[in-house]
Amino acid sequence: MAAEIARLISEAAYQAYERRLSREILQGPIPKHLAIIMDGNRRFARELGLSSTDGHRRGKEKLEEVLEWCLDVGIRILTVFAFSTENLKRDDGEVQDLFRLFAENFRKAGDDERVHKHHIRIRMLGQKHLLPKDVQEAIDYAEARTRDYDEHFFNIGVAYGGRQEIVDAIQQVVVDAQSGKIGPGDIDETFFSKRLYTGNLPDPDLVLRTSGEERISNFFLWQLAYSELYFVDVFWPGFRKIDFLRAIRTFQMRRRRFGR
Repeated sequence: MAAEIARLISEAAYQAYERRLSREILQGPIPKHLAIIMDGNRRFARELGLSSTDGHRRGKEKLEEVLEWCLDVGIRILTVFAFSTENLKRDDGEVQDLFRLFAENFRKAGDDERVHKHHIRIRMLGQKHLLPKDVQEAIDYAEARTRDYDEHFFNIGVAYGGRQEIVDAIQQVVVDAQSGKIGPGDIDETFFSKRLYTGNLPDPDLVLRTSGEERISNFFLWQLAYSELYFVDVFWPGFRKIDFLRAIRTFQMRRRRFGR
């Protein structure tokens, strides 16, 4: 009985703190573009005696929650790093399970009522040709169904590598230069940024990584030049709304000078 009472008191205190944080952050600047390196699915699963696939499914469920949290506080652009080009080298069974999850969830996202209610444009960032045909078709479905939306943007990095993204952009520039479409004077930061997968989207204001690792792991190497970085020591499936709110509060407390 005493343990149950203590649990109820703890839950009530947590909820009161979460509500207070929510009110406080709405009084300050909200990041326009939040990018998340979702790390720790497998370690989360291992600690609970679950399979890697179970961990990835828990991670997918957490992503749906975080999308709701972003809508609640007014974040218009959410980009998540879901699967890197290096991840293709993982155990074949795990990779195939992930591909099934991607195919299932891109199609689900294309039909999601929340996506259409909030006019969320879905885009995949990465090398689509490296993915199985059913995953490519599911991505095409979600992107086609949301192509005309421009109120919110949900970008998912799949088969993504930051260095390869820059190489791809350079190749485009070289092709246009060889054909005489552009000259050296046409190339500046803005010009080059538009050749990246993110195109005309603004760079992330805040980049958040879970799991306690403090590195960017080949993610958005160009776009992160002046982003605020935030690392939290919790595995992605265990990421709580209070962790999310604390990240935004920390962002609001920082002074962004952009090198000046």
